[in-house]
Amino acid sequence: MTPTLVRQHLPHAGPAPRADRGARARDWAEIQERMLVPLYEAVYERLEVGGGTRLLGLGCGAGLALLMAASRGAAVTGVDSSSPERLAFARERLLPEGGSTPPRGHRLVAGSPGDAAVAGAPAYNLVTAFEPIGCVSGDSEGLGSLLAEAAPLTGRGTPVVLVGWGPPERCSTSAVLRVATKLADPLRGAVCLRAARRDDLEEVAQRAGLRPDGSGRVACPFGYADVDSAVRGLLSTGLFDAAVDATDQAQVDKEVAEALHPHLRRDGTVWMPNVFRYLIARTV
Repeated sequence: MTPTLVRQHLPHAGPAPRADRGARARDWAEIQERMLVPLYEAVYERLEVGGGTRLLGLGCGAGLALLMAASRGAAVTGVDSSSPERLAFARERLLPEGGSTPPRGHRLVAGSPGDAAVAGAPAYNLVTAFEPIGCVSGDSEGLGSLLAEAAPLTGRGTPVVLVGWGPPERCSTSAVLRVATKLADPLRGAVCLRAARRDDLEEVAQRAGLRPDGSGRVACPFGYADVDSAVRGLLSTGLFDAAVDATDQAQVDKEVAEALHPHLRRDGTVWMPNVFRYLIARTV
């Protein structure tokens, strides 16, 4: 029997506040971030990430991708200016318990790529930007400036990895994400979701002065223990923030849960097949 999915929508006076930022960061770190693990593994395998790798991760978030590279022997530096709460989880993952200095020179920087520069240090030989683009209008605009700032920290021919959502017909989550567009009020300047385009990644690389050098597609299904976990994980992405601002948290929770109905399995878990695309570009 299908369990009840919808939370009760209580009356309220005005918009309800968003969930606590710390709680959302924890939902990201514990529920949502792992959905792209197959992508991280595919990229690291293809680029032979190992002991000789000095990786600069842009928008590193809670640091799971950095941790996976470090487990292969890479020296990693993560940069993020968007969420101090997520970066705190990255510190917990990369710093040894009770230690003040990470092993192998791992570093985390709350700021921009330029803040990761260290005088006399070897150049980074891999740059990753694993936050997928091609889902929200304008989501690639800030990435170009990050790449331009990171380029001087690398050597010529350094691979730079960009990631984007696959086409909507290959991404089951697209239908759920449309809830954000439906609820967001365009009069308030809400960011609108859009379908990924074939050349999104190449356009960003070209604007940043990078040379495309191969690409791939990776299946990254979004799987959750139950509907509540799915709602919490999806909302932790930030893609529903405009919808919460335009309506309230309870309504967004309710409608996201309803949109998950087609993806609910008999055992109560939620499963949404998705495909993500990555581009390997090189500095010139």
